[in-house]
Amino acid sequence: MMRTFVLPLLLIAGTLMAESKATNAQLSPAEQAMATAQRLVDKNPKNFEAYNALALALSRRARETSDVHFYTMAQDALAKSFAISPDNFDGKRIETWLSLGKHEFATAREQAIELNKKMPDDVMVYGFLTDANVELGNYSEAERAAQMMLDLRAANLPALTRAAYLRELFGDVDGALDLMNMAYQSTPPGERENGAWILTQMAHLQLSRGGITESEQLSLHALAMFPGYHYALGALAKTRIQQHRYSDAVVLLQQRYQAAPHSENLFELAQALQLAGRLDEAQQAFTEFEQKSLLESARPDNSNHELVSYYVDYAHNPEKALAVAVREYAHRHDVFTLDCYAWALHATGQERMAREQIEAALAVGIRDSRLLYHAGEIANANGDQVAARKYLNQSSELNSSASEDARTALAHLSGEIAKGTN
Repeated sequence: MMRTFVLPLLLIAGTLMAESKATNAQLSPAEQAMATAQRLVDKNPKNFEAYNALALALSRRARETSDVHFYTMAQDALAKSFAISPDNFDGKRIETWLSLGKHEFATAREQAIELNKKMPDDVMVYGFLTDANVELGNYSEAERAAQMMLDLRAANLPALTRAAYLRELFGDVDGALDLMNMAYQSTPPGERENGAWILTQMAHLQLSRGGITESEQLSLHALAMFPGYHYALGALAKTRIQQHRYSDAVVLLQQRYQAAPHSENLFELAQALQLAGRLDEAQQAFTEFEQKSLLESARPDNSNHELVSYYVDYAHNPEKALAVAVREYAHRHDVFTLDCYAWALHATGQERMAREQIEAALAVGIRDSRLLYHAGEIANANGDQVAARKYLNQSSELNSSASEDARTALAHLSGEIAKGTN
């Protein structure tokens, strides 16, 4: 699952972006940067910095479009840079960024550690350490790296976004929103994709605490800033689902899948189709999702979290869910992987181990309605009805994505308790 919480390498691309302003205004920021970098390459094919600039621009285009082929093109540009100037620092820094984009988090962490030894006061290297450690579940290391970013350069934009995500993971959604807003206010007006990305993250944060109206406004603002932006389409679709406007959500998710045909996006489209009552189309989409997801399941950039959810909640095949969850757990221990592993263990009746994993995820501090719902169900399966009520109440109070499931589970739990007292 690709959920990117970091901004492009703004700190090493300033010159390139300044020159890009003179290019065609109809192009996206990344396309402008690509055009400028290509002109630099054409002017001097022996200039390794020009290839670095091209690689950086291509990596930005990958995020704008969610097209991973741009990462391959960026890697090719870096190879030309290294052929001219082996192991040049800026090239190595962009190479680390590409590893993160390809979800090679352990590799990216090792690359960032080596870069940090060479340049211990480089802000963006600490950003890479933050990103990689977050995705691997090394939250203490991630927090230290993010703090170093702020210590080196107070309130710098890349540090603010990373600190915001950590605040969210640690359960401080209000603090995360404040930091994201600070980042948005610091974003240059011409950086439309960056601004739209931050607005999309703010929409996600608002929706996570039940701010449906605010999430809608932020998502629409992001789409006005960057029309057709795949992240913003997804954010608005989630809002429409909370509003029970399922047909509208389907349209938005179809648009997103057409723009970014990734397995995880197809899974969310299938879910929306089912909510809209279009069951035959939903089943067809689920079947296609499973086929696509299995093909990438062993790769770093996969949709294993969604595949576990599919096998547990829709296909009712817990053994397959557990096999996928174990594979992902072998590589990373972030809260969302722990949740998937716990849910698969619960589905296979391994309740004690399931509770250990979901409690480890919640110990980070995250207040996510689906994780809390899962925690409630797992606690109940372990015979701890007090904890089950606590978690299910917390999920339902968030008035977010899994809150309705939590309310249904609470009603069922109350019925079971009432039967037991009669």
